[in-house]
Amino acid sequence: MPTPPGPTAADTPEAPTAPAGPEAGRAARADRPEPPAGLAGRLRLPKHARRVWLTVHVACSVGWLGLTAGVLALGIAGRFSDNPDTVRAAYLAQEIFADWLLIPISLLSLLSGVLLSLGTTWGLLRYRWVATKFWLTLAATLASIFALRAFIHDAAGQVAAGTVPPDGRSPHVLVIAPSVALAIYLTATVLSVVKPWGMTERGKRLAAEARAARVNRAAGAAPGR
Repeated sequence: MPTPPGPTAADTPEAPTAPAGPEAGRAARADRPEPPAGLAGRLRLPKHARRVWLTVHVACSVGWLGLTAGVLALGIAGRFSDNPDTVRAAYLAQEIFADWLLIPISLLSLLSGVLLSLGTTWGLLRYRWVATKFWLTLAATLASIFALRAFIHDAAGQVAAGTVPPDGRSPHVLVIAPSVALAIYLTATVLSVVKPWGMTERGKRLAAEARAARVNRAAGAAPGR
């Protein structure tokens, strides 16, 4: 999920600034995302590991965004250039990007985002913006690996065989597909910054269960019990 694109994936939550007073403090804590009761210890990443994976996620997400912009620039050059050498070089360069960078960067961005989501209080499906980023990143990853690479290989194979410009629909797809992907990654970036929409129904239920578990533990530890 690149993040900034991010895609997927989720940032560690920022601690809200609570107003003065005990009631305001309790209200702020109630709004803060909490791990499901009984799962927090197993799923929460240690601070050092969280920083490492956040660094990996941000680096891969930014790299994926830059890679997509480069593929788009090469697709435009291959589609609209009148120079056969430029067309040939553009599609062959796209093939190098697709074979050497696209798969590892997209998979690392997706997997690190999922790990950060599950290892922090944001969760994977507890907040609408996180869930939206996850599905966008998953769709972009699958489309890039299984569809975009096929079109790139088709165009590169044709120019390598001497067909310039390449025939078929690859030249159009290799401009349209990276443009759509770039829009998806920018949307994921905005979601990471704005964090809109609040909790999902699942998130609300898990938060209520966590609060109820805390209340029960506090009641069991009260003097005289």
